[in-house]
Amino acid sequence: MLAETICSAVSAAGLGIAAVTAYRRRFLTATRIAAYSLVPVGLVMTGVVQWLSGIVFQPSVWIGFGLLGLAWLLLVTTRAVERRRSGEERGSAKAARGGAAREAVAPAASAPSLGTGPGTRTGSAPAAAAPPAEDFSDIEAILKKHGI
Repeated sequence: MLAETICSAVSAAGLGIAAVTAYRRRFLTATRIAAYSLVPVGLVMTGVVQWLSGIVFQPSVWIGFGLLGLAWLLLVTTRAVERRRSGEERGSAKAARGGAAREAVAPAASAPSLGTGPGTRTGSAPAAAAPPAEDFSDIEAILKKHGI
């Protein structure tokens, strides 16, 4: 009952604003305002407002929404735990097969040489080969830990 009264008051106010706008000779804007102000009355007459107010003010409906949210949360949680467990099982299976102790793809490959291409200068002194600046053992350990 209260919702219907509020919708009727909003519609009456909107029609009043539309009348003032039409008085100022802005007919297109007044027509648009009148159209928007008739929507709440139309919703009241079709029963949509009563249906919505029945849903909003019933505690059993809110309990139902709460149960749906709880069910969704449980499904998402079990899915995350299932993914985590399957990832651990795959990692332990690879370690058991020896997948963690793999060698490099090309262990005997040489480092690329710099300065031997056609665009290099011939008169300059050759650059000294720089020793490897970083030890990649920590990265290899991380990759082995994840079974890669």
